[in-house]
Amino acid sequence: MPELPDITVYVEALTRRIAGEVLLNVRVRSPFLLRSVEPPLSAVIGKRVTAVSRLGKRIVFALEGGVFLVLHLMIAGRLKWREAGKKPVTKIDLAAFDFATGTLLLTEAGSKRRASLHVLGSADDLRQFDRGGLEVLEATLAEFTTRLVSESHTVKRALTDPRLFSGIGNAYSDEILHRARLSPVKLTRRLSSEEVEKLFDATRATLVDWTEHLRAETGDGFPEKVTAFREGMAVHGRFGEPCPVCGTPVQRIRYADNETNYCARCQTEGRLLADRALSRLLKGDWPRSLEELDEIKG
Repeated sequence: MPELPDITVYVEALTRRIAGEVLLNVRVRSPFLLRSVEPPLSAVIGKRVTAVSRLGKRIVFALEGGVFLVLHLMIAGRLKWREAGKKPVTKIDLAAFDFATGTLLLTEAGSKRRASLHVLGSADDLRQFDRGGLEVLEATLAEFTTRLVSESHTVKRALTDPRLFSGIGNAYSDEILHRARLSPVKLTRRLSSEEVEKLFDATRATLVDWTEHLRAETGDGFPEKVTAFREGMAVHGRFGEPCPVCGTPVQRIRYADNETNYCARCQTEGRLLADRALSRLLKGDWPRSLEELDEIKG
């Protein structure tokens, strides 16, 4: 799922292309995409785009007349910028937004249709999509600390909870925790003040660094390679590959569709975190440390 750095770069690229432009037409091919009824989709046709912004992991298009389009890409939704009048023709093309300067295509890979589009009639209606998460890049350490310990969760869950923090998901939370040298399963209320400060600094640095990296990668173009697995990431999506800091193979925890990647040496003092599925299967044979894992491999 595109997260804060990815959505930020999308918003900037869209602003350069469509801010001040008239939305000439919207062609929706999937019956599952449009999730609102009133006002109708026709209410945005012929309206000029006044701003493009990020709301959590959503992209908000503000149009003249006080109407809004709210787009959530979910896991597999992506945006493509094509020549004006480009038709959505492939199975993954869900919608096309036509401007004089070009056509914005919304695609979604896979068979599950999770991406969503809402038409809103006022700014007040946007509140329903504001999950209340703290914008860490705009927050103080005190504000971050208050939000972090407001509920007792693992650090991983807290970072990815949109009610607590805005725009952070599975990928960048892995990178943040590796940078902070913290276990993903450590409880928020058991963190020392020094650990909280390290987490705060790591969160801000990770989001800023990756946003700058993606901006440089995109340049004046349009972000075409939006993915959760990026070259240069320290641990996310790198199971079995060497940690860039200590060289220890990256470990993972898998649960349902989610995967947490971490370095046991850098983050958990050499202890292996139990993968729910495998630990149930292996029970007492589950290795508890890197040394035990090496013995099994030997």
